[in-house]
Order: sequence, then structure tokens, then C-alpha cells
Amino acid sequence: MKTEFSLAQLADPDIAEANTILRKCVHCGFCTATCPTYVLLGDELDSPRGRIYLIKEMLEKDRPPTPEVVKHIDRCLSCLACMTTCPSGVNYMHLVDQARVRIERDFARPWTERLLRAVLALVLPRPKLFRASMMLARLARPLAALLPSGKASATPTLLGRIRAMLALAPRGLPEAGPLAGNVFPAQGERHGRVALLQGCAQQVLAPRINQAAISLLTRHGIEVVLVRDEQCCGALTHHMGREAAALDFARANITAWCAEADRGGLDAILVTTSGCGTVIKDYGFMLRQEVDFADRAAKVSALAKDITEYVGGLDLASAQRQNEIVVAYHAACSLQHGQKITHLPKELLSKNGFVVKDVAESHLCCGSAGTYNILQPDIANKLRDRKVANIAMVKPDMIAAGNIGCMVQIASGTSVPVVHTIELLDWATGGPRPGLN
Repeated sequence: MKTEFSLAQLADPDIAEANTILRKCVHCGFCTATCPTYVLLGDELDSPRGRIYLIKEMLEKDRPPTPEVVKHIDRCLSCLACMTTCPSGVNYMHLVDQARVRIERDFARPWTERLLRAVLALVLPRPKLFRASMMLARLARPLAALLPSGKASATPTLLGRIRAMLALAPRGLPEAGPLAGNVFPAQGERHGRVALLQGCAQQVLAPRINQAAISLLTRHGIEVVLVRDEQCCGALTHHMGREAAALDFARANITAWCAEADRGGLDAILVTTSGCGTVIKDYGFMLRQEVDFADRAAKVSALAKDITEYVGGLDLASAQRQNEIVVAYHAACSLQHGQKITHLPKELLSKNGFVVKDVAESHLCCGSAGTYNILQPDIANKLRDRKVANIAMVKPDMIAAGNIGCMVQIASGTSVPVVHTIELLDWATGGPRPGLN
């Protein structure tokens, strides 16, 4: 793709990066076939190729984003299926991230939307606030039926977003999991030492996931530490275009993890929420221009691993057959497209006694995508229903996924139990049967 940035513009490292990305695009359109919003809406501007044109024009002309640009960028899930499909290696992720920063900085959204986004950016990354908000949402759920239903639309309303938030709120919350600062010693001879990301929403909604990870790891000789000063990974604010907040989270985590590595050594920083893992693995890029953090950010990105990557290198205990339990494996977009981890989770489940079934259209997003199922609820619900229908075709006993957002989204549309991959692996190698509370 031909670009027309001035020399002055190219002096900006972000514009220089955008120019490199744009020039790789050859207009082939392969990305349209795997883009969930294009598949649903059939609008070229709701495809990666169409959004690339919009972003190119906005950046080249260095002008505030128009409502049309904002509408189509907001509809992007950042599922990154386009990057898996693209034969030219276009890094759409870094391009759309840059566009979102521009939108957040230069576009005046309606005050109601600004308020909603500010609340999400404040509450979701902070577990105590998130827990309190879930309790309030549980009390308010009966009021959802009183709100006007409205007509399903790709242009969401404030009431539609409020209904979506209330619908996603759980009916109850589990007890809190282990606190930051805890160290879980290896059972028997120690073979490694890792930090385990505690997560934000996950530690409120499903602390059982990290408990299963700790159970499996310690049983196999791995010491697990929950780093005391760790914060949100920054993914949610990053994808909302709130660059300063996202980078503050990243700096705080880099400082905390590097201090822990210096103090006791770390073989890896393990992540059980793949959406978080994709961003942490990108810290090196995000902080590449910062002299004080660039090297440490690159070190942290190199240490970051999805839990299945690390478990795949362990000599797991003998598998216990699980009575031919059929597991539908849902490939989270952040895992299969963002981190390029596709076969390993399924192989681990299969080797450890489960009958693993692939799901049709596994490349398409379930509609969760961080805050997407709140900010774009009608599109998200259509994607969820499509995903659930494809899952139902394999008649599973359980659904396994590697991302809490996907788990909550899919569970809202099916009665089949949805569990994390690590819960099943823990169970198969001597841990308890996965609970759902």
C-alpha cells in the first residue's frame, strides 16, 4: 500500500511504525473472510482492509477522527484473526491500537459514553472495586427487565449497554482466592520457580482457575509466587485507547516482576488469561522508546508464557482416563491469533484422558473481547449465539477455554459447563474435579 506521510510525520516513532505496517498491506482481502464483523455485517469498512484505509487516511492527514471512523474502529474486536490469515504479515494489532489512542485523545464522544468508558476503565482493572460492582449489579439485575428492550442494532444505545452489563453479572461470587505475596512451595524436589499472574476480573469471578494452576504446578515440583505489588496487566485500558493508564500498569508490573526475579529467580511469568498474556508479551514493543524500561520490558515479555506453554514442558503425572468425557475446545482469539498457540492445549487435554472435539468456525470470535460484549452488545450476542450453536454440534460434556472473558461469554448462552483448560489438566493429573463456583 502506498503511503504519503511527510518527513516530519515520519520523525514520530508511532507514525514510522504505522507507515511500515501500512506498506505491507497488498489489498488482497484474505482478511475479510475471517473477520467476524465483516462476516456478520458485510460492510467493507467493518473488515480489516476497510479499517486500514480509514486509519491510513486519518493518520496521513493528521486530523481528528470522524464519527464514521470511530464507528468502524469501535466495532473491531481486536480478535486478530486477520493477522493469522494475512499472507503479507501486516501487524494490524499495532495499527488499530494506535488508532484507538487517537480516538481517545482527539474524538469527543457523547458524555454518557465517556462516563461509561471511564467507569469501566476504573472498575475492571481493580479487583476490590470490581467485586463491589458485581454485588451491586446482582442487586440491580431484576431491574433489567424493566428497561426498554429496543431493537437489536450494530449501533448500541446506553440502555442496551446497561442491560448487557447486568446480564453478564453473576448471580453469586465465590470466596476470594489466595492473596498477593503468597508463595506456594513445590511438593518434593523443586524443579522450577514461576510467578503466576493473579488477574483482575478472573480473581473475582473464578479464583478456582489459578487455584487449579497452583495445584498442578506445585504437585509437579514448581514453586509458585503471587507477586505482591503486581497490578492489572493493562489490557483493558490499552484496548480502550487509554495509553497512559495502560503504560502505568505495565511499568508497575515490570518493576514488581523484575524485583521478584532478582530476589528469588523466575523461570517464567505464567498467565491463565490469554487476553492478558497477549498484552504482556507485547510489553517490549509498548515500552520500546523508554530508556528506563525498554530492556526490562523486553525481559518480561520473554518470560511471559501462557500456562499451557509451560505445562507442556513438564513431565505430567500419569493420565487418569476421565470416562470418555467429551470436551469441546474453544480457541480464544488472544491465544490462537494473538499468541499463535493452537494445537498445544488440545494435545495436552487429549494426552491426559479427554476426548477433544474441534469446533466449527473456531477462528471466529465468541464476542467477549475484553469490554466488547458491554460496548457492542448486539454484535457480541450474535457472535456468542453462533459460537454456542457450533459448540452444540459436537455434543460436549464440557467446554474448555483459556480465557475468562470467553468463559463468561459462552456460559451466558449455554447450560454446558465451561471450565478452564488448566482445571481439566489439574483434575486429570491428581487434582480435584473442576468446580463451577
